[in-house]
Amino acid sequence: MAMSRGGRFSAVLAALILGQIGLHACMAGVRMAVPLQALQAGQPAWRVGALLALFALAPVALALPAGRLADRQGYHRPVALAAALVVAGAGLAALSAALPALAGAAVLTGAGANIGLIAIQRTAGHMAGDSTERIRIFSWLGLAPALSNALGPVLAGLLIDTAGFRVAFAVLMLLPLAALAWSRRVPRERPPAAEPSAAGQPVGAARPRAWDLLRLPALRRLLLLNGLISACWDLHAFLLPLLGHERGFSASAIGLILGSFAVAVAAVRLLIPLWAHRLREGTVLAAAMAAIAGLFLVYPFVHAAAVMAGCAVLLGLALGSVQPMVMSMLHQVTPAGRHGEAIALRSMALNLSSTLMPLLFGAGGSAIGAGGLFWLMSALVGAGSLRARRL
Repeated sequence: MAMSRGGRFSAVLAALILGQIGLHACMAGVRMAVPLQALQAGQPAWRVGALLALFALAPVALALPAGRLADRQGYHRPVALAAALVVAGAGLAALSAALPALAGAAVLTGAGANIGLIAIQRTAGHMAGDSTERIRIFSWLGLAPALSNALGPVLAGLLIDTAGFRVAFAVLMLLPLAALAWSRRVPRERPPAAEPSAAGQPVGAARPRAWDLLRLPALRRLLLLNGLISACWDLHAFLLPLLGHERGFSASAIGLILGSFAVAVAAVRLLIPLWAHRLREGTVLAAAMAAIAGLFLVYPFVHAAAVMAGCAVLLGLALGSVQPMVMSMLHQVTPAGRHGEAIALRSMALNLSSTLMPLLFGAGGSAIGAGGLFWLMSALVGAGSLRARRL
């Protein structure tokens, strides 16, 4: 399974992107609708927060089994399982507004979307013949979450306002079914049973544990740097509204700043495929981290909404360029036959970060303020950029 010559956009890649959109958009729509329905039912805020946490905690618990499943079975069976889980989750929410049903919907849709993501990213990496193609593929694939996070909540919101929660959940169920239909355009892989293990052991020997991958220095450094970058995303999403509020910005101004950031992320992922043949992953990662460190250093001194929007655009360009490089490097430093497990480890780190970092930022912000958090992260990312040059 490979891309067309020169790494051009292919029908198989389009199927992977549309498949991820179908799974992720359903989860994103359910993630928006479930807390709204719980609030309308009079549930307290702490229960709503617990419901939201389940969307991230389920992928953490199931990431490693999902990675091993992808390594053993390839693309089709994991994606079919993912679609079944996401459909079941949305269907459960459509059938009942009771708190246990909403909790089940959060677990099922969160787990299903992540199982599909791991299988899709693994397959995308295997499509490439070299690092240039891999960068292009992951740049295009990186558009799927942004499109999904727009499609799912917007669709759910419109349907809730016009037809109610039950209809919204029922329509969202169609999205993973569309993903399943698109999966038929992805060629099936040869079974890996006849291949030796990644560690060079004979067939039938005990398979190494996923955690053993962390003994590989290059992979360990890459995952640590990726965790640091993930914390930057979380920090910006958490602190920018607080910083804007301190500056007296209107809600629409804060929204436009965040929107400018999102547009920049999408734009750089559209542009990277044009320059991929001139890019080296480690160089781009180091430059992006240096830029992030500089922008975080400047952010607390900005008092004009237009200037902050400009900083958000530059930050979006830097952060948006990182994922294609990280995913390309991850496939290069991971032993053959274990890419699903490596992607699963990365997924666990990202979901844990999204769950825990807002709590840490909230506590830290109370102690040293928003500006102090920006400067602390600037120092950490700046130090990380020096390590990135050695990858």
